[in-house]
Amino acid sequence: MKEALLYEKMNHQVVQCHLCHHGCVIKPGSMGICQVRENRSGQLFTHVDQKVIAQHIDPIEKKPLFHFLPGTQSYSIATVGCNFQCRFCQNASIAQMPRDRNMILGDFISPNQIINDVLKAKCQTISFTYTEPTVYFELALETSKLARENNIRTIFVSNGYMSPEAIDMIAPYLNAANIDLKAFSNSFYQTYCKAKLSPVLDNLIYMKSKGIFIEITTLVIPGLNDDPKELKDLAQFIVNSLGPDTPWHVSRFHPTYQLTDRDITPVKTLQQAREIGIAEGLYYVFTGNVPGDNGESTFCQQCGNVVIERFGFSIRRNNVKNGKCPYCGTSISIIS
Repeated sequence: MKEALLYEKMNHQVVQCHLCHHGCVIKPGSMGICQVRENRSGQLFTHVDQKVIAQHIDPIEKKPLFHFLPGTQSYSIATVGCNFQCRFCQNASIAQMPRDRNMILGDFISPNQIINDVLKAKCQTISFTYTEPTVYFELALETSKLARENNIRTIFVSNGYMSPEAIDMIAPYLNAANIDLKAFSNSFYQTYCKAKLSPVLDNLIYMKSKGIFIEITTLVIPGLNDDPKELKDLAQFIVNSLGPDTPWHVSRFHPTYQLTDRDITPVKTLQQAREIGIAEGLYYVFTGNVPGDNGESTFCQQCGNVVIERFGFSIRRNNVKNGKCPYCGTSISIIS
């Protein structure tokens, strides 16, 4: 185990973790909400440093990032653990393993080895993904520093609940993030994620101010966060607080984990969500988990022509030239 970053020692060997907005106050012998950070005699330790549960090479579009190095491969890693308890978790077998099975599994892999593997695979980026990168912050930070030295760019796929202090530490080494904005209702966050909405909104604004490229994903769940008024308010927040060129992914829900009483999201619901986002002023709104849908492609916000045609996680055609639409010359917000 390794001593954790970002915690405060209090009286009677109690500590307070400052890694995320939960701010867990942890007694000796106890874990924080994430179930991977333990107070041992007044010191906070992480159980997941260099203990990697998943390593894969993915299309960057799978993160999903559609406007950051499109068409490239991203070396993706994770440890177990999460600071949310989402009832609809898509990766519950590893994200919720410490809580559900009282187990912390993984192979010990050093940041240096990760970098060597990335270079060998000829990937341009490392994605900290699948579970919540905040809970394995020490590994992500050290690896990101080495990545910068090797001209490898770094990505967080995150619930966006990290503390401002954590953002300050990782921002100099973090290039892009896809943040789950799971709903625009605090009651949804409390009931289905055991968290709060406002810290995520504040962090999105703060990360953007730090120069981190941001895309947003909302898993649209029938009857829970698909109300047109809520989707409209969410889209307005993105436009007003992050900018109309912020990509928004509205993705299809499939029943899983502890939320199996809901149907698969109808395609027409996703298409309606996309229309709402565009009507509110967003340039780039994408439908997710519906391969072949028209909403997978990037359209020029000025002339309406397709500038990047996609099918699932594959790019069929990329017509963006020097960051501009080839048909009308309008700037397209893409990092390539």
